[in-house]
Amino acid sequence: MTETTPADARPLPIRDASIRLGQALKLAALVEDGAMARDVVQDGLVTVNGAVETRRGAQLKDGDVVEFHGEAVVIEAGSAD
Repeated sequence: MTETTPADARPLPIRDASIRLGQALKLAALVEDGAMARDVVQDGLVTVNGAVETRRGAQLKDGDVVEFHGEAVVIEAGSAD
């Protein structure tokens, strides 16, 4: 893990080189559905690499850290089955 990766961040394996923020939130089970993803992102409740991200369609890549509601995941591109 990098210096900016929280020690308790769990890996989130994805197949492709990138994933949209809303999709990552759903895949990580941090939100229940796309509507909830839209709401929490627009409300500024999600951070990516320590900065608030308000674009649900923001592209995440390998090593990016997403945090919401006290939970963190780190994107692992190209590692999903």
